[in-house]
Amino acid sequence: MMLEVRNLHAYYGQSHILRGVDLAVDEGEIVSLLGRNGVGRSTTCKAIMGLVHPHGEVRYRGRDIAAWRTDLVARAGIGYVPEDRQIFPTLTVRQNLELGLRRPGRFGRWTFDDVFRLFPNLAERKDTSAGVLSGGEQQMLAICRTLMGDPDLILIDEPTEGLAPRLVEQLGAFLSEIASRGMAILLVEQKLAIALRISQRLYVMGHGQIVFAGTPATLAENSHVRREWLEV
Repeated sequence: MMLEVRNLHAYYGQSHILRGVDLAVDEGEIVSLLGRNGVGRSTTCKAIMGLVHPHGEVRYRGRDIAAWRTDLVARAGIGYVPEDRQIFPTLTVRQNLELGLRRPGRFGRWTFDDVFRLFPNLAERKDTSAGVLSGGEQQMLAICRTLMGDPDLILIDEPTEGLAPRLVEQLGAFLSEIASRGMAILLVEQKLAIALRISQRLYVMGHGQIVFAGTPATLAENSHVRREWLEV
């Protein structure tokens, strides 16, 4: 496995958020982490990235990176798109993308032409300040900026939040395109439909623990898990 998380615990102060999380992502897989708000999905991503101190094992390509600084985790090949996007609003679209490069002018599997081909509306607005983009365009920009760093694994936190259905469909196709290039994806998501459609495997989280692990077909057939842990 590319990424293996074993018995992962995490805390915010005295609050015990993650309670023994186990999950894995393999080469080229799209794996979705589902659950209601507040169950620990975003904290799982932050613990993998070293933004929250992890207790337990976070193994990436066989190495335990649980004690690594966030910049070293990123350099090892893990990209992260946070829920709040964190674009630079006063910089142009192209400048935001340039900031994603590990070294100025050094491209990996992704170039400006690649992301502009997949998201033509970003190409049309490449010289526009990112702060005036729509929410959907900002989300696309955040993902594309992370891709410019050429990660092998990308953690994407709630990318469809607030997006119109057309953009959700476009984003799903884009994530499938990323995976087809050999990149692995851990997708934190609430929308069950997109997760079932594009994922190879799924985890469902509840109260800081994994309460279900399986395929989309298995989850689609398991009404108890959906009702107990996903449906509002």
